[in-house]
Amino acid sequence: MSDTVNPYQSPVDPAPVKLQEAAAGLTETMLRYLREASPWLRFIGIIGFISSGLTALMGLIFMGMMTTLESFWNDIPDLPDFLARGIGGAFGFIYIIIAALAFFPAFFTFNFGAKIRNYQRSGADQDLEAAFKNNKSLWKFSGILAIVGLAFIPLSIVGLIIAGIASAF
Repeated sequence: MSDTVNPYQSPVDPAPVKLQEAAAGLTETMLRYLREASPWLRFIGIIGFISSGLTALMGLIFMGMMTTLESFWNDIPDLPDFLARGIGGAFGFIYIIIAALAFFPAFFTFNFGAKIRNYQRSGADQDLEAAFKNNKSLWKFSGILAIVGLAFIPLSIVGLIIAGIASAF
């Protein structure tokens, strides 16, 4: 082993890709930043896929344990029977919805990183356009999800007020 080789250094791409020349109005610095972001985008996408899958699995486990949860909820006094029967399934269903909603940002993030990598290998403007299309889709989906989440806040407040008033009688 040579004295100049550091065994603890970050792995180096065996075939370093030469940055494309200021294609599509992008400077060399912009292209370098995109190249450096690409592996992280793919990594975050994969982590998103894994967490989405685990969340869906938890939802299925909740649904499978519905009978156990029903017996637990039945032990709570003054809890209506219809609520005790459906609580496990409701939790499972909510987890599956959350997993489905978490899948799409992971998908767009992963594809953004993958298309940037494709662009650097091919230099085709279509790959760069596809990368930015996925970036646009990621932020559009996140914005719509934020709007829907913000819309639920006043609905939740009204629902809690109604539930509080109903429980007082």
